[in-house]
Amino acid sequence: MSPSHSIFVVVLTGGIASGKTAVSDLFSELGVPVIDTDVIARQVVQAGSPALNQVAVEFGPDFLDSDGNLDRRKMREAIFSDPEMKIRLEKILHPAIAAEARRQVSNRPEPWCLLVVPLLAESGRYNWINRVLVVDVSESVQIERVMVRDHISREQAEAILSAQAGRKERLALADDVIENSGSLEDLKPRVDFLYEKYNTLAEKHADRSVD
Repeated sequence: MSPSHSIFVVVLTGGIASGKTAVSDLFSELGVPVIDTDVIARQVVQAGSPALNQVAVEFGPDFLDSDGNLDRRKMREAIFSDPEMKIRLEKILHPAIAAEARRQVSNRPEPWCLLVVPLLAESGRYNWINRVLVVDVSESVQIERVMVRDHISREQAEAILSAQAGRKERLALADDVIENSGSLEDLKPRVDFLYEKYNTLAEKHADRSVD
């Protein structure tokens, strides 16, 4: 199953602190449209949205703030300490995010786009995309980067990693892999190479769609 027109869709995924934003920014600088499901995740729970109404029914109005928005801090704390609650929340949010992502992708006029899905391995809802690009680093690098970025302890960083899909699960989904343990200067030629590759694949995809 694919979007309603011939756009070629590359999903970008990777674990926390792997460098997904750096990679998507480099593609964006090359003129590639980037659709980010982290952004969509905020859009689908705006005040009055169907998904937020479902959250309020499922978990109670205490998880909304005085303006009717999701109380993100309270929800984050609740699901961090209760894995079952996290699963219940994801059952509401993942379908809503995937549906909105598909709508936005289908509205793009370009030959191809980059769809950033950090939780691709966890959600399993993007069987309509064409290719998966995984940004990969070792877990030790992830932990060090998260500690520095978020000013947290090693124990906290390890807990965050353990709540995500593992590195092997992500790599099992990959059509392409960018190893990102180095610098931004190391990253750019890898993105440039894939940019040319995806342009070629998108052209072939468009030709097949016309046939």
